[in-house]
Amino acid sequence: MPKAYDNDLRRKVIEAIELNGMKRCEASECFGVSRNAIYQWFRLKAETGDVHPKPTEHRGHRHKIRDWEKFRVFVAANADQTQVEMAQLWEDAISGRTISRALKPIGFTRKKRPMATENEMSKCEQTSVSS
Repeated sequence: MPKAYDNDLRRKVIEAIELNGMKRCEASECFGVSRNAIYQWFRLKAETGDVHPKPTEHRGHRHKIRDWEKFRVFVAANADQTQVEMAQLWEDAISGRTISRALKPIGFTRKKRPMATENEMSKCEQTSVSS
C-alpha cells in the first residue's frame, strides 16, 4: 500500500485552492498530486474537519500462536508427536498446518535424520543394471 501524502502538503494544496483561488487542476499540476487525491482531501475535510489521513488497518493474517516462548516449551515437550497431534494438544483450536508454519520461525525441523541417506547402489552396479 502506498504511503499517504504528508499533512503539510495536504494543507498547502487546500490553502492554495481555498485562500488563493487556485483551480484544482492547476493545484494538481503545481504540487504534483492527482486531482482525485485533492477531491478526496476536500471530502475528508468536510467529513472530519481535518485532512489527516485515516488510520490504515493491519493487513495480513493474525498469528494464532502469539507466545513464542510458551510454544518453544510445548514443542520441546511434544517433539515426538506429529503436527496434527500437536495441534490437537495445543490449548487453542489450530490446524496442523499452523503448527507447521510456526515451527519454522523457532528453528525446529521435522527432519529425523541429520543427513540424507546415500544411494546404496554403487556406480558400477548402476551402470550394469541400466545396460
